[in-house]
Amino acid sequence: MKNLTVEEVSFPHQRYVLIKLTDQQPLPDILPGQFVEVKVDGAPNTFLRRPISVNYVDRNKNQLWLLIQLVGEGTRTLAKLTPGDCLNVVFPLGNGFSMPTDTNCDILLVGGGVGVAPLLYYGEQLKDKGFKPFFLLGARTKNDLLQIPLFQQFGEVFITTEDGSMGEKGFVTNHSVLGKKAFSHIACCGPKPMMMSVARYALANNIPCQVSLENMMACGLGACLCCVEKTVKGNVCVCKEGPVFDIRQLTWEL
Repeated sequence: MKNLTVEEVSFPHQRYVLIKLTDQQPLPDILPGQFVEVKVDGAPNTFLRRPISVNYVDRNKNQLWLLIQLVGEGTRTLAKLTPGDCLNVVFPLGNGFSMPTDTNCDILLVGGGVGVAPLLYYGEQLKDKGFKPFFLLGARTKNDLLQIPLFQQFGEVFITTEDGSMGEKGFVTNHSVLGKKAFSHIACCGPKPMMMSVARYALANNIPCQVSLENMMACGLGACLCCVEKTVKGNVCVCKEGPVFDIRQLTWEL
């Protein structure tokens, strides 16, 4: 638990805020897919911490990035932070995405909505280790797409929009790249219906697939039991056993 300093606040979209945090000490080791629990001060009705995926870690600037969707009083209060403010953060929490061993394999990272957030750091880490990641990102319209130029720095980006305003029209699982290229691994984060659709595709094509669940997580330590998920090994706390799971561990009806 630390008080991190807000260094920069920007709004990549009217419904999202990007907060860049720093510390006087070097940030600890953080794995792609891990998350933080932030304390929200100044919101009378927000009693619990808010879980936020790690969007990116800039080691050169000692910055931790949080990409936050504005959905309620807590997140809208966070959007009012200004440079110099302090944000109390418990981090890093949870288990992240695994790192394949064969750098010749093609890895597809699939994201929708704010679910693209943890894939940016994962993609950067994959590239740093010699992999060539591919990104398949979906949104309702082109105006809802997030951080596309940043993703393009780390790998090839494919896009779908529901209205066809950018990329291919439809959902991520409709994109033509899935029929043209064979992927060795898939990682996915986004709305549950989207993740289930990607999981079906992965199972049908015998591709190892990990998904990052977005269950409600109040404590981040496995104490409050808000985030319990049923798995083949029984009920587990997503905050401690996840948030990243192999789809074969889950009991989704696919």
